[in-house]
Amino acid sequence: MMVPIAPVSISQLGETIAAVLGSKARSVKIALGEVTVTVGAADYLAVATLLRDAPACKFEQLLDLCGLDYSEYKNGQYDGPRYCVALHLLSISLNQRVRLKVFCPDDDFPMVDSINVIWNSANWFEREAFDLYGIIFEGHNDLRRILTDYGFIGHPFRKDFPTTGHVEMRYDAEQKRVIYQPVTIEPREMIPRVIREEKYGGI
Repeated sequence: MMVPIAPVSISQLGETIAAVLGSKARSVKIALGEVTVTVGAADYLAVATLLRDAPACKFEQLLDLCGLDYSEYKNGQYDGPRYCVALHLLSISLNQRVRLKVFCPDDDFPMVDSINVIWNSANWFEREAFDLYGIIFEGHNDLRRILTDYGFIGHPFRKDFPTTGHVEMRYDAEQKRVIYQPVTIEPREMIPRVIREEKYGGI
């Protein structure tokens, strides 16, 4: 019978990862019982390889990869790169987890290396981040949209993307086909504004 491995403490895991990555890690933070490692785009592939292969890490499995848009972070007070890629890694053999973050150096053309060569589960995750955030994964062998339509304009998870979109589609009976046209829905606030009087509900 296989005996499960007890995970190391979070602080010990953070120290181990910091030692393995050395100067390649821009920061190793512990918050809410989780370790988050931030690296530069130039070191991203090397760090991912180390986290997978180093005997003290052995993060064999990529659980998740997603894009982030920091443009409205801290109510617009954030000053740093806009786009980030965050990964969640799991070591089955050592029973430990880590979050890896890398920021795209160029806001106008967000791009980082593809890690699909390290964890093949990144394939669809990277396509999703490309589709929804417009992040380019250099070296990905099939980077195309995965959730939106072929003719879709823009990237819907970007903070500046309009909630109604840029175009709408409908069936045109005269042309006997589906056509795209500019959005005809006027933007409106759907959530009613509720103003409560003082001491409402005894508070």
